[in-house]
Amino acid sequence: MSERLTKVDFSNLGKILFPKRGITKAQVIEYYIKLAPRMLEIMSDRPIVLTRYPDGVEQKGFYEKDAPQGLPSWVQTVKIYSETAKRDVNYVIVNDLDTLVWLANLAAIEIHMPLSCVEAREKPDLVLFDIDPEPPATFEEGITVALLLKEKLDQLGLKSYVKTSGKKGLHIVVPIQRNYPYYTTREFAHLIGKHLAKETELVVSEFADTKKPNKVFVDYTQNSHGRTMVVPYGLRATPEATVSTPLEWMEVKKGLKSEELNLFSVVKRKKDPWKGIFENRQKLEVK
Repeated sequence: MSERLTKVDFSNLGKILFPKRGITKAQVIEYYIKLAPRMLEIMSDRPIVLTRYPDGVEQKGFYEKDAPQGLPSWVQTVKIYSETAKRDVNYVIVNDLDTLVWLANLAAIEIHMPLSCVEAREKPDLVLFDIDPEPPATFEEGITVALLLKEKLDQLGLKSYVKTSGKKGLHIVVPIQRNYPYYTTREFAHLIGKHLAKETELVVSEFADTKKPNKVFVDYTQNSHGRTMVVPYGLRATPEATVSTPLEWMEVKKGLKSEELNLFSVVKRKKDPWKGIFENRQKLEVK
């Protein structure tokens, strides 16, 4: 670490953050250095939200929207008024490697981003489908639903991208032109979910049915102002140090195991399936 030229003053590099795997803070920092080019392409210019685990993932973490105390002068932030808090919140913007590494040094294990950028906060550039299996439904049922959803989007002429959530489900996103408010993208995602629920008993599309056992909820609710998703290639606070991993659609099949996509394995993946995701922003034209 000390050999790299950086603005970050590192601390407690030997601190174990993932006890089951023996992963130290230094290893978390190294992971983010290696994945930074892929992560920054998507998370830049977005006000991010952190979940920090200074005592490791087996201890209670804390959620943080406001920029932490002791903020270095070179970290970019943006003030956004919060209706719920009734005050300005000072969000961190991650546009460079140093800021990402600084967050890793704070034990910000999970980093979440909104579906819109700072300059157009009310106009998302992504539609998100959160594929959420409810036990005893498993990740495998989530794969089944993800493939059905892709087929539906293909029929509409929309190119979609998929990643694991890093936990029990999958995230499917569609990059779109910044011409639509959140209520339009939310209704679009809800409509697709309702179509799938009519076609297969495995799927539920209404929030009230989220916890129905052995069902897969196509969650549309994250398509709302102020809601977030874990950043692509972001770590999750799990014992296995899993990663929310972008995938090629051809990888989404029986036998795929989310827990095998972790801090150690993801750095070895040569391809970036989400590279250039915003080069083809699409129109939402649904009848």
